Amino acid sequence: MTLRCVLYQPDIPQNTGAIIRTAACLGIGVDIVEPMGFVWDEKRLRRAGMDYLEQADVVRYGSWTLFRRAMPNGTLLVVLTTRGAERIVDFRFRSGDRVVVGRESAGVPDNIHRTADARVVIPLVAGRRSLNVSSAAAIALAEALRQLEAWPDLDAGSNRRSLQTDG
Repeated sequence: MTLRCVLYQPDIPQNTGAIIRTAACLGIGVDIVEPMGFVWDEKRLRRAGMDYLEQADVVRYGSWTLFRRAMPNGTLLVVLTTRGAERIVDFRFRSGDRVVVGRESAGVPDNIHRTADARVVIPLVAGRRSLNVSSAAAIALAEALRQLEAWPDLDAGSNRRSLQTDG
């Protein structure tokens, strides 16, 4: 599967690290479109990404133009936005889609909205503005995996831990 998460000019290293960790655990690649609002620094990213940074498929692009040139033909650009035209659960993801999340401080600019193949929104309770970008990315990636029936297989329980409570 070639589903990828695109971080458009991320501002906060902890969110970037959290998204990279989520993607690595789910087998999803990450594309980072620069400039970033922070220095790419292993120490900063490691706090949230932990030891998953080495296991992640991360590609950095110096600009939106360079990212777009590298996109394979037929790939859909799906922008996750509070200004989305379609609920995420109503959109039909395809293998190869690029799920774009915007800057924490400003989202995705209008020019990217205009060129996107789809603009999807996570429905929220009335009066709530938005989710944290790493939470929103996790929800979107989970929905895409669900639709594509592409969740990673459990391999004989080696990656599972049981939760037990005293009761």
